Amino acid sequence: MFLRRFIYLLLLGVLMFVLVSACSRNLNYSATSLKQPTQNCRKVQHLMGKTCIPLRPQRVITIWSSFLADTLALGIKPIATGYDSSEPFPEYLRDKVDGVDLIGSVNEPNLEKILLLKPDLILADPYILNVYYKQISTIAPTVIIGHPDLLTRRWEQDLVDLGKVLNKEEAVNQLIKEYWQRIEKLKQALGSRRHQMQISVASTKVLSGIWSYGEKSPVGRILNDIGLERPSSQRGNFFYIENISEERLSDIDGDVLFFLSWGSKSAKESLEKLQQKPLWRQLKAVQRNQVYFVDGLRWHEGDIFAINTIIDDLFRYLIDRPRF
Repeated sequence: MFLRRFIYLLLLGVLMFVLVSACSRNLNYSATSLKQPTQNCRKVQHLMGKTCIPLRPQRVITIWSSFLADTLALGIKPIATGYDSSEPFPEYLRDKVDGVDLIGSVNEPNLEKILLLKPDLILADPYILNVYYKQISTIAPTVIIGHPDLLTRRWEQDLVDLGKVLNKEEAVNQLIKEYWQRIEKLKQALGSRRHQMQISVASTKVLSGIWSYGEKSPVGRILNDIGLERPSSQRGNFFYIENISEERLSDIDGDVLFFLSWGSKSAKESLEKLQQKPLWRQLKAVQRNQVYFVDGLRWHEGDIFAINTIIDDLFRYLIDRPRF
């Protein structure tokens, strides 16, 4: 009787080991996830409630490109980030991301790799709320930063919220103070010209066609802060408008046109085809030679590094060599 019971317990133990191993290989997070700390942590409020995070996080993972940049700007280097590997890192980040691992795109982060990296804090965008939040938050304390409504979202508020989570409020205040100092300097340098010219911002890609940026995009908000005029088609409560027909190409016209260019071969081909169109050559900005091709990876983003490089370009093209 004793021997039979012993064999039964032994077989049960072997079966449990096999099941746990299988669950681990298949990332059953209820069995393999890292427990969130209950001591030496502080609670932060965010979109999903309150989360207790380490007092001094050492292994931070960011699942949003602007969070990677802003975290670096605040003096913390993430161990890994979500990033679309089809695009290179923006030039302004390439010398800052050595040693930062990639855990897949922000749309499809690799949960197994995140688990193996053993983060102590994960910073994510509202995009993952209904898709990955439950799984990711069982791996490590996960804080959602940003407003789920893109039109309500502001780059500086994301930076402020990030500073609160990372206990870097003073650094954030300094970065925002420097931003407004640069805005004021640019306004003074432009003088009355900023009320006399319309600034258009547009781009093109194969999948999105021709598109223009509205007032709710990061660059749109910068132009609003400066007080620069926009074409009527780019005023309003939107981030950008896609698939503008060639017949309506005049919608992207202005006294000055900043055209975002991208590094991929297909994007370059799309731009070359657009420039061969007669309607392109009829644009006022084209005829006045006031089309400036700028880096799409910088002008599309909303992190503090990107924001400052946009201001650099505005100084370069509107102040250092103005033609208007």
